[in-house]
Amino acid sequence: MKKVFSMVVLFFCSALLVQAQDKKDTSYKFTLIKELPHTSVKDQYRSGTCWSFAGASFIESELLRNGKPEVDISEMFLVNHCYRDKADRYVRMQGNTNFGGGGLLHDILYVMKNYGLVPETIYPGLSYGEKKHVHGEVDNLLKNMVTSVVQNKNRKISPVWSVAFQKSADAYFGDFPDEFKYQGKKYTPKTFVSDYCGGINADDYVEITSFTHHPFYQQFVLEVPDNWLWENLYNVPLNEMQQIIDNALDKGFTVAWASDTSERGFATSQKGVAVVPEFSKADLSDTEAAKWDKLSDTEKDKELYKLSKPGKEKVITQEMRQAAFDSQETTDDHAMHIIGTAKDQNGTLYYKIKNSWGPYNSYDGYFYASIPYVQYKTTAILVHKNAVPQELRKKLGF
Repeated sequence: MKKVFSMVVLFFCSALLVQAQDKKDTSYKFTLIKELPHTSVKDQYRSGTCWSFAGASFIESELLRNGKPEVDISEMFLVNHCYRDKADRYVRMQGNTNFGGGGLLHDILYVMKNYGLVPETIYPGLSYGEKKHVHGEVDNLLKNMVTSVVQNKNRKISPVWSVAFQKSADAYFGDFPDEFKYQGKKYTPKTFVSDYCGGINADDYVEITSFTHHPFYQQFVLEVPDNWLWENLYNVPLNEMQQIIDNALDKGFTVAWASDTSERGFATSQKGVAVVPEFSKADLSDTEAAKWDKLSDTEKDKELYKLSKPGKEKVITQEMRQAAFDSQETTDDHAMHIIGTAKDQNGTLYYKIKNSWGPYNSYDGYFYASIPYVQYKTTAILVHKNAVPQELRKKLGF
């Protein structure tokens, strides 16, 4: 009886184990090819500040690449500084520019160069009673403040509005430290960059995109609302943008990545993939094809995006990218960090992406983006100049 009971228990436990494995089964099986040094996944939670998390993660990897110790950079130090300067620009432009929590990847370079950086432990940016970033209230309050300044009926703007704005922002994010102690040494935000970070130079980084409404191998101001600094990006053909990404990873440089994540192929569920599926009836058996023909258009669309296993993807062209951007199907809505490469069970290559949504999926907050997805939906990348192949640097003039 004891033996039988033991066998039953063993069978039951084995069944539970298989069931647990099935729950973790994402249908895509990834094998890591290369993973570059990076810090842990963070959580932007209920804030629209992905750019600060992606930018901070990117700089943290750059420090590791340069042999510096791991450091957790404060994202909200970046956010508060940008909010202050966005407010000034919004008022000077009489409200005719974008104002909000969003931004682009180059914003971290702007803050580094003008204000410095601080560690997360020095400036967590949570002075309003929350354990995680919840920005609905502060976003609305700050927007209402600058709107009220612009719309006031005094026929002129007072010299103290910016003081009121800064005090309000600081009430949520905290006062900026003039000086702080980190690992036994005193720093200012600027000397933290010059000394602790080893003089990392904001001018050594370039932002690159690929669109045909401006000439290639020149710079242009990318027309997205969050480009509040009106910064120029370098413009290259699609194949060369991908070449830059691949060369960077091959040479040990990570890539900060801005992209559209509103596509149905961006699976925010447990699947942890971003793909651009393509239907091919030729790949179906006669029986499967017959069943497919009986489905409604809605059912076919649902079936295509089940993403139950790796499948055929669209071949992305420069024209497709441009059409999606012009129609605003592609928008600049999320920034992330490319930290490596992997392949699925069919040998298809993907980029390993570090996200900023905490450990939300089966891959602990990372996911895998296919080459077609990156080609189609990338709005910009940020890389070190040395990550760009030499021949392209010559074309771009740096």
